Amino acid sequence: MAEKIYVGGGKEKFEGNLISCSICLTDLPKEHIFEYKSKKYIKLNVGKKKDGIDEYGKTHYVTVDTFKPEEQYEKPETKVASPPAESADDLPF
Repeated sequence: MAEKIYVGGGKEKFEGNLISCSICLTDLPKEHIFEYKSKKYIKLNVGKKKDGIDEYGKTHYVTVDTFKPEEQYEKPETKVASPPAESADDLPF
């Protein structure tokens, strides 16, 4: 398992219905930033701190999602032959 890359923290608000987070953009590793349709993204995970609230009042931590799925190869399309059309002359009786 890869070591976690911590990039921020967050606090529960509104009885836990909202987690407000601060992200340190300087700490975001460039190798985990990707582009899709000319926009830049990074996948993050937000988790609840096991020790409760820290000295800054943070209840959650933010890490970079470093999961990389195994490369999948596309299967060649296989065409299924359609059954022959039946005509009145092809009736079995």
